[in-house]
Amino acid sequence: MSVLTRDEAQIRAEHLDVHRYTIELDLTTGEETFDSRTLIRFTARTDTDTFVELRPAELRSATLDGQPLDPDALDGNRLPLKNLAAGEHELRVDAAMRYSRTGEGMHRFTDPTDGETYVYTQLFLDDVQRVFAAFDQPDLKAVFDLTVTAPEHWTVLANGVTEHLGGGRWRAATTPLIATYLVAVAAGPWHSVRTEHRGLPFGLHCRRSLAPYLDADAGELLDVTRACFDRYHEKFDEPYPFDSYDQAFVPEFNGGAMENPGLVTFRDEFVYRSAVTDTERQTRAMVIAHEMAHMWFGDLVTLKWWDDIWLNESFAEYMGYQILTEASRFTDTWTEFGVHRKAWGYDADQRPSTHPVAPEAVEDTASALLNFDGISYAKGASALRQLVTWLGEKDFLAGINTHFARHRFANATLADFIDSLSSATDRDVHAWADAWLRTTGADTLVPRLASGANGTGVLTVDRTGSRPHRVAVGLYDRDLTDPDRFTLRERLDLDLPQTAPQPLGPRPALVLLNDGDLTYAKIRFDPRSFEAVRAGLSGLPEPLTRAVAWNALRDAVRDGELPPDTYLRTARAHLPHETDLAVVQGVLAFAATDIADHYLAPEQRPAALATLTDLCRDLIRRTEDGDHPGLRLIAVRHFIDVAAHPDTIAAWLADGVVPGGPELDPELRWRILARLAVLGAVDEDTIAAELAHDPSATGQEGAARCRAALPDEAAKRRAWQAMFHGDDLSNYLFTATARGFWQPEQADLVREYVPRFYQDAVAVGTRRGPAIAEAAGRWAFPAHAVDEENLRWGRDCLRDTDPTPALRRKLVDQLDDLERALRVREA
Repeated sequence: MSVLTRDEAQIRAEHLDVHRYTIELDLTTGEETFDSRTLIRFTARTDTDTFVELRPAELRSATLDGQPLDPDALDGNRLPLKNLAAGEHELRVDAAMRYSRTGEGMHRFTDPTDGETYVYTQLFLDDVQRVFAAFDQPDLKAVFDLTVTAPEHWTVLANGVTEHLGGGRWRAATTPLIATYLVAVAAGPWHSVRTEHRGLPFGLHCRRSLAPYLDADAGELLDVTRACFDRYHEKFDEPYPFDSYDQAFVPEFNGGAMENPGLVTFRDEFVYRSAVTDTERQTRAMVIAHEMAHMWFGDLVTLKWWDDIWLNESFAEYMGYQILTEASRFTDTWTEFGVHRKAWGYDADQRPSTHPVAPEAVEDTASALLNFDGISYAKGASALRQLVTWLGEKDFLAGINTHFARHRFANATLADFIDSLSSATDRDVHAWADAWLRTTGADTLVPRLASGANGTGVLTVDRTGSRPHRVAVGLYDRDLTDPDRFTLRERLDLDLPQTAPQPLGPRPALVLLNDGDLTYAKIRFDPRSFEAVRAGLSGLPEPLTRAVAWNALRDAVRDGELPPDTYLRTARAHLPHETDLAVVQGVLAFAATDIADHYLAPEQRPAALATLTDLCRDLIRRTEDGDHPGLRLIAVRHFIDVAAHPDTIAAWLADGVVPGGPELDPELRWRILARLAVLGAVDEDTIAAELAHDPSATGQEGAARCRAALPDEAAKRRAWQAMFHGDDLSNYLFTATARGFWQPEQADLVREYVPRFYQDAVAVGTRRGPAIAEAAGRWAFPAHAVDEENLRWGRDCLRDTDPTPALRRKLVDQLDDLERALRVREA
């Protein structure tokens, strides 16, 4: 298959105007393929040769202006259109297209609970050609007329309001001008909850087997949707530009959600079958707000080419968190962003694969797909938050609204956006963009405190890097009534680089740079503040302040400046007193996954797990009164995950309850079984019995993970065969199997598979495509093997073989993480 290059897209856009697609899909032709008939009306501005993309199982016919084209002329995914004369043209294509089992194109899923089948499209970034013939690039926008034939008992959803014409035939309302990758169809016997808001139909949709769980949360989901919708209309002059707003929770979805105009698709794990924390509900609400922001950023105004993906994702990320904070009960969203999303950005920005938020040029679609990462999302959103801090929200919104007005239903570039912002302010936005959006890496801010007269302090901030920053500096004193707590004396606004040292008055006990987390930079402490943080971190008054401090300690561990066991001791001392769920979850996850599994040598791991077990036990005891169910649930989950001995969690499973609660729901039961499988305390019969009790899709995934985790040569052999030598696993079952396979406790058992991974991963990535390649690189990589031999095998693979771009990127990142872990161990 040929990937589209930037140059090819520019040439095609210069020569063509695409007006309208008329698409007929027939989903009743069998389990392997569906029929796709497409009529494209377009204009050639000049005499030219070009091509249209499609990836059919069978190309039955194609005609251009009534003249047949040779189906055998299809070259990979390109059908040549030669000797086009300037003027109007009609292209008709009739093809059979393959269903996907990897979440790409038209994904087909049969629910093991009730046998019902569902299909949905995921056409981002260049997968429209898996569903219908198209000029597949974002700046050739068109209107779309869509009809779908489906089984009689199905409902068909699309970008516009759909009408059932009878006989299983559905017609969607004509769209406004949208990009090809935003076309969406979801068909099946959906369970739906429908309402109206501000004159528009709103809908929630899920598989029938999930109906009771959607109904239980429909009020919350619709409340968040309405509140965000109204708040966006307060911020933006341009009204919502489409005729309806459906949100479909679909199975085996890659990623969190997709911003199809009028039909947002979400992973259906967001329809909760088991207990969740309030932070997880907040995350779901943020994704709703994020995808809604895309209706303006991405759908109404679309990037011209994929080097400006940040114009979609960074803005949706920033607006999602900000709007949710302003419009919902979730008023502390930036703490979760700081703990989870921002750490994702910092990690990505320190790898060899880092790139600017707005790269100068992305050469082709395969390269573009790699940039949907912590930089385009978290770093970009952080940069925008800093921009708002520096520019002021009034001017920022004025610039955004100018941008919408200038480019509605069209395409735009970074230069267009900066020009729109510049029209709203006297500040030099172009220079800001050059410093923040065109550079890589994270600046490091280090405080230097000197003593002035009469016990006062003077602050100078050293900056490693070149970006300007506007930061808050928190000055904290010990609480006079409780020496374990801090009180905020003052927050100073500081512009970096400084023009002069900053007087502080009496020297504070703790100086915290970037208090409030308004910029994107790694921070360090002066020696006195560092000791104060280690001794009193839980005594800082605000969750976001504590998150900034924890992130600083996390960075210091990753950079080899803070011993991992010191971080563990700090967590052991302070997490039992922490109240913020996002902070507890983030610290425990880093301590267990990064520190215990990677940064500590194998002989140190048992002691680390014991420390984490004691910490989780303290949290469980602290929450026995029932007042903190979210905190208790986090503690129970992590207690299970770090259990070194099976007795306690096996007793929980047998009793069906944790003493004092909670009762074991499906998620907790499969979590315990997965850990018991690692420890060799369950067998195939136990797993099969649990699957019989919970035959759902998530039950199938839980069983796959447990079977792969069994410490048995035959189990490992079967799991490896399923992942790498058979193509039957869906994207979710592949991931579940991969997550069970490698376990630090089983290093000797799986040693022979470490070198085999590289050869087999390259083969499966080439054979099954980007989604499986990404899953193989992320989940099936032997990350537990922190040693030079694994590093050498990986480097040899990159040098001597030809991994697909998606797999190559994952391997580069994984090997860099491996090198970092080795450096931390040496330090």
